[in-house]
Amino acid sequence: MKQITVKEVETLLNEGKTLNIIDVREVDEVADGKIPGATNIPLGLVEFRMHELDKTKEYIMVCRSGGRSGRATQFLESYGFKVINMAGGMLAWEGKVE
Repeated sequence: MKQITVKEVETLLNEGKTLNIIDVREVDEVADGKIPGATNIPLGLVEFRMHELDKTKEYIMVCRSGGRSGRATQFLESYGFKVINMAGGMLAWEGKVE
């Protein structure tokens, strides 16, 4: 499973890169703030909403600490998606939130 650090994600965003970020936390958790531009798909719905994702794009998976996003990463990888887990999750995130 590929991993990326919160600092690497923050640097890419600050450089103006367009990232496809999927936040797999529950809706009430995301209400406290998410990475700007991230799409919220709670972990329990990933299987049912993966048809919304594009296999030609790379996705960065995010959750609170990295555990749920790791499970989502492994699940989507098994279906041929290009996904990276953001290690440390939002607990380690120091960048902007919306």
